[in-house]
Amino acid sequence: MRETPTASPATDAALRPEQAERRPGLVLSRRVSWFLLAFGVWSWFVWITFVKNLWKDSSGLAFDDAGDPTGYFWIHLLLAITSFLLGTAIGLIGLRGLRAARRG
Repeated sequence: MRETPTASPATDAALRPEQAERRPGLVLSRRVSWFLLAFGVWSWFVWITFVKNLWKDSSGLAFDDAGDPTGYFWIHLLLAITSFLLGTAIGLIGLRGLRAARRG
């Protein structure tokens, strides 16, 4: 009985670039791609609005009486930046999925 070769890192490294490009990868449906893109856009919309409101906060949560940022401000700014980065990454995955679906 003859064994069929299996893919291994050594085999993958030996592939020519044009062969590597033709190897199937993860395929996203159009519905999932649109969802990911919409999620990325929504994330930016929500967190930009939140940062604007945080910056204009006059309740004393974001800034103390001297006008210096509080811990609340820094934590929520860090959350917003993280959400911007994740929203961008997720939106780009959705955009790439839509472009791939259009080509395929």
